Amino acid sequence: MAFNLKGRHLLTLRDYSPQEIGFLIDLSAKLKADKYAGVFSRNLENKNVALIFEKPSTRTRCAFVVACVDEGAHPEYLGKGDIQLGKKESVADTARVLGRMFDGIQFRGFKHETVQTLAEYAGVPVWNGLTDLYHPTQILADFLTIKENFGHLKDITFAYVGDGRNNMANSLMVGGTKMGMDFRIVSPQSLFPDKKLVQSCEEFAEASGAKITITDSVEKGVLGADVIYTDVWASMGEESEIPNRIAILKPYQINESLMLKTQKSESIYLHCLPSFHDMKTEVAKQFPDIMETSDAVFEGPQSKVFDQAENRMHTIKAVMVATLGK
Repeated sequence: MAFNLKGRHLLTLRDYSPQEIGFLIDLSAKLKADKYAGVFSRNLENKNVALIFEKPSTRTRCAFVVACVDEGAHPEYLGKGDIQLGKKESVADTARVLGRMFDGIQFRGFKHETVQTLAEYAGVPVWNGLTDLYHPTQILADFLTIKENFGHLKDITFAYVGDGRNNMANSLMVGGTKMGMDFRIVSPQSLFPDKKLVQSCEEFAEASGAKITITDSVEKGVLGADVIYTDVWASMGEESEIPNRIAILKPYQINESLMLKTQKSESIYLHCLPSFHDMKTEVAKQFPDIMETSDAVFEGPQSKVFDQAENRMHTIKAVMVATLGK
């Protein structure tokens, strides 16, 4: 079923119905198949898209750029040193200027309030490429990857293991409960998600038939899981927390022993990336115990992380086509 999402923002999946989320995932699959077949409908012909980045990025930036070009749009990268966002000019004023020049705006940065203000004043669709609270485009890519592997989202048993109160845990919990999953957050109690958000997700779960579990028990949390998901233990801007996070999250490392605890050979492993799975990064060399996942799992047959990374582009393309396309 098609939905008219023209002119809609994507700030968080809280604002989208399960049916609308499903539509975006199905559209992503179609656009992915079209690209593989060499079919480009150029749904964004003559559109101009502003890409605002307070935080650096590999997948989000490249996904938006390639998706724009594939569909005939012009992407304009605006780094934190390129514009006056919140410095010499208010976010509201910047939004009104960019909205007069661009057809859509992507924002990746820190405060969720910033992307909300852009959406309030821009007058064009605004898409959240990541804030401190939510990362909705990543969840769409995750769900496309799950659907490619299992054929469905409803009743998938999904275990997010690690920092249970970061933007990925928040977004996955919203999406998982909306789509009818058996959703679990497995983390130390000190990193449990915000209680108000859990209450909202319990309401989503009641409507969709989902289950929601918050536990500090690895054994309980991962048993029967179809999907094991993790993220780095300290998000961008939390570097000072790394030693403490290592101390409390080491038992939650995704390794071969933990994967066996699912008791499902067909379980898959997902990670939003980047990942400290080896000693080949500067941070990992400085903090050898920071690896949230073992290299054996990351590079193993259950890992779908690079399918997931590619799917960022297809799902971001679907969001732009659905909200801005012809």
